[in-house]
Order: sequence, then C-alpha cells, then structure tokens
Amino acid sequence: MSNQAVPRPSRSGPLGRLNGPYHRTALNLYMVVVLAHWAEHLVQAFQIWVLGWPVPQSRGVLGLAVPWLVTSEWLHYGYAIVMLIGLALLRPGFVGRARTWWTVALAIQFWHHIEHLLLLLQAQTGHFLFDRPVPTSVLQLVFARVELHLFYNTIVFLPMVVAMYLHLRPTPAEQATMACTCAPRSVRALTPA
Repeated sequence: MSNQAVPRPSRSGPLGRLNGPYHRTALNLYMVVVLAHWAEHLVQAFQIWVLGWPVPQSRGVLGLAVPWLVTSEWLHYGYAIVMLIGLALLRPGFVGRARTWWTVALAIQFWHHIEHLLLLLQAQTGHFLFDRPVPTSVLQLVFARVELHLFYNTIVFLPMVVAMYLHLRPTPAEQATMACTCAPRSVRALTPA
C-alpha cells in the first residue's frame, strides 16, 4: 500500500462547502434539532411513566401548547424526513470509522422514515393497514407506538453519537482525508496538511 495520503474531497459547490468549512456549524445545528426532538420524547415518557398521564394526553412540551400539531402525522413524517436528509447531506464530511457509524444511523433512519411514510399515507387516505382502526406501522404490530419511537430514536441517535465522537478524534490517516475542520486544533496540529 502506498504511503501517499488520499486527496481531500473537493470543497466546491454547496455540498462541498457544507461538508468542508461549514461542516461543524451544520452538525451543531443538526444536533440542536435532534436534541430538541429527544427532549420532546423524554418529556412525553416522563408524563406517561412518572406523572401517570394517559398516553393521548402525554404530548410532550410542544403538544401542551399546540395539541393538534403533535397528533398530525405530517409533523412526525416531517421530522423523519429532516433527519434522513440531514444524515444524507452531512455524510460526505465523515471519513473512516466515523463514516461507518454515521452510515449505520442513516440506514436505520431510512427504515424509520418508511414507517412514518406508511403512517402518513394511512392518515391521508383513511385506509389503515393490518385491519387496525388507526394508522399503524409495521413494528407497531409488536410494540406500542411510544416505546417504539423511543427505541427508534435511540438506535438512530447512538450510532450518531459514536460517529461524532470518532469524527472529532480522527486517526492521522482519517484526518488526512477530512475536508472539514471539525477535529479540535490539537488533533489537527498532529496531522500534516
């Protein structure tokens, strides 16, 4: 194997800039959206399992202020597609081990998006799958919706966290192929440009 470094990806074009000089900013903004969504699910779980509220009244923070919005499948599908698009658009900025973990999150989110698409289509058409009285996703045949979405959010979020951790701590070989400056200066200083 050659000792030559792999050339850094191009930073031209919007996608190149997003995954180059603006990668850290884009990741931080994306994580704000992800963490806000997590907070909503955690508040809902607290309302159900600590406060003992019935599931239909346990709507998180946003649902207390705007109840109709949280019961809309459009909101849930919109978040699923934003997550999917964000994972896909930010993926080129990841290299090596971090890219592998980010791709795992992307693949899981793709399925999560399919589940929400099924729910949205049922809500819009009034035709419910599996002879159920309400929109039902495939895995809702086995798991309750609240628990299922906590599970989905967890299995998408954990590989994202691993990817971010590895992205900020690249090996010298990974650092040599990164187009962004996400790694701390102390790590970048160890790698020749």
